[in-house]
Amino acid sequence: MLEIERYSLPNGLSVCLNRDQTAPLVAVNLWYHVGSKDEVPGKTGFAHLFEHMLFSGSLHVGNNEHFRYIQSVGGNLNGSTFFDRTNYYETLPSHYLALALWLESDRMGWFVPALTQEKLDVQKNVVKEERRLRYDNAPYGTWLEELLALAYRHDFPYSWPTIGSMDDIEAATLDDVREFFLDWYGPQNAVLTIAGDFDFGEARELVEAYFAEIPGRQSPSRPSFDPARGEPDARKIIRANVHSPRLFRLYHLPPMGDAGWIGAEFLATLFASGKSSRLVRSLTLESRIAQDVGLFVLPTEVTGMLLLTSTPRDGVTLDELEDAIDEELRRVGDGISRDEERRVQSQLRVDHARQIESLESRADAIGLMQTFFGDPDLINLWPERYDALDADELVGLAQRIFSPGNRVTVGFEPEQKR
Repeated sequence: MLEIERYSLPNGLSVCLNRDQTAPLVAVNLWYHVGSKDEVPGKTGFAHLFEHMLFSGSLHVGNNEHFRYIQSVGGNLNGSTFFDRTNYYETLPSHYLALALWLESDRMGWFVPALTQEKLDVQKNVVKEERRLRYDNAPYGTWLEELLALAYRHDFPYSWPTIGSMDDIEAATLDDVREFFLDWYGPQNAVLTIAGDFDFGEARELVEAYFAEIPGRQSPSRPSFDPARGEPDARKIIRANVHSPRLFRLYHLPPMGDAGWIGAEFLATLFASGKSSRLVRSLTLESRIAQDVGLFVLPTEVTGMLLLTSTPRDGVTLDELEDAIDEELRRVGDGISRDEERRVQSQLRVDHARQIESLESRADAIGLMQTFFGDPDLINLWPERYDALDADELVGLAQRIFSPGNRVTVGFEPEQKR
């Protein structure tokens, strides 16, 4: 059981402290409750652009000096962006906790005075190059973008990927960036988690010293998002410069935390985690028609997604692969054995334990629980939700999730097969 102290500063910053003296290290993880979901058509990619912009310096920290400061004391750091959140994190020797807090507070409170057109232009070019390398010019690179466009109506904010469109990134102005920052990157919209070897009193004093003077701001009210889905069972086959065909599917789910989302985590493990899982065993070891198969759930806040990927072996068509996958998924109607139920529940518990084993991923998980659910202690209760799953109810859930009307499909074929 992790002991977590939670409190808030008057400016709205939520703070979560988890003391662990196993090693002389401390992890600092700052979650901002803003992601690509908070963008609008025509201005996509802003949250991810900010993941880069916030390393370009603030009033008292020079361009890229955040990296130099942390790495010079043996620490590591990075940031990440997703549909619903953006986070920045550092892990470093515990006696340098003040350094990490100073750096995070400086860009939260004094980023705008250091914002320049030159910095924006540099980061726009970095992001555009990232888009070229990871999406436009990478084999299968646009698979998620294509799935999202099929799965949701074009104005629903999960219908575009976090990287955004090339045109929108190019069109971003200094005023756009300044406004987006002031809307979303204040203390009222952030969760600061510190995990590791620290003294509670000293940590609270440091948080007060570095963050309390940053004024809270009013973030825009979020609209009530209706998860507007696209056409049921929509599919698209893309001829591209790829070596092998590959299949991608998105199955709709309830949002993270819903019982159906927890059940989908169970099903993803039952079907595609390890050699004894059903799809892996059936498709890659027995019939040997697939090179690989994967099934995983995304941690999304408004509506959920279960993603399937699979590559057929040479000589196997995408249609043959899909038929084999669907046949194996339908067999869940025969039931889930008690042995399978125990194995999957045990594996999910082990996966959760591994997630909170390291300070870095634990701080990240605590930030998620506070940001999405307003309760960091859910991290301790999460495994109980796996144990509460009922095999008969999971069969019914699987039949609903894997029904044709609940999915969209994208397939890639090598161009020479035209």
